[in-house]
Amino acid sequence: MILEQIAASTRRRVEQEKMERPLERVREMALEMARTEQASPSPVPSTLPNSSTFNPFESALRKPGMSFICEVKKASPSKGVIAEEFHYREIASDYERAGADAISVLTEPEYFQGCSMYLEEIHRQVRLPLLRKDFVVDEYQIYDAKLLGASAVLLICSLLKEDKLRRYHGLCRELGLAALVEAHDDGEVAMAAEVGAEIIGINNRNLKTFEVDFSNALRLRRLVPPETIFVAESGIRTAEDIRRLSEARVDAVLIGETLMRAKDRTAALNELRRGCIL
Repeated sequence: MILEQIAASTRRRVEQEKMERPLERVREMALEMARTEQASPSPVPSTLPNSSTFNPFESALRKPGMSFICEVKKASPSKGVIAEEFHYREIASDYERAGADAISVLTEPEYFQGCSMYLEEIHRQVRLPLLRKDFVVDEYQIYDAKLLGASAVLLICSLLKEDKLRRYHGLCRELGLAALVEAHDDGEVAMAAEVGAEIIGINNRNLKTFEVDFSNALRLRRLVPPETIFVAESGIRTAEDIRRLSEARVDAVLIGETLMRAKDRTAALNELRRGCIL
């Protein structure tokens, strides 16, 4: 299965990164950054339970109406190269000007042609909260995400057993990071809720087959309590798709390929927004 191949590739990458920059060093740097932030006055009250740290990603998704997480993605295993000319900083700035609420940055290098540098440089350029989109299999990646400038990380239920998911979710809280906990079926939604996820994302794409079923998020919406932020991911292409999700009380959408292929990203995002129900 492709997911297992990606996970194996990620483990090899992380082990190499640990050789170049040990876990102990990355952990201490990330914790020190978190301590410094927590010692500074927050610009607004915290949105993270049991945390004194303001998290802009969660705040952006809790605003009234539909929130849009726009993705910076060069390629995918199912579609191949999406953007031959990949000006990632320009793309991120386009999203910011277009009124995106947050930006997702792919950093997985082998299957998505991502890079940690993309996240780091985008963080220096835009003011929007950033999600590090990668396949987290090791705590090292969470500490690293903090240092790169992420406001949130992706935790995929298909990759993590419940005890590890709970531990990684707690680590995100400790670092002042939001965690987008991604599920695909009923059992994974239950696991995400059991660990206390504040943000649950439903991926319409089956990561084992990479097939997309748009109705998956609509079907699973009823299983997620209203106080939990609900994010729909994958296969969202039209204003009509947004209308259906808005009617189902979906809080946010994560959109990649549709915007990445658009010649005018501002116009494309505005067109999608037509489907929002106020």
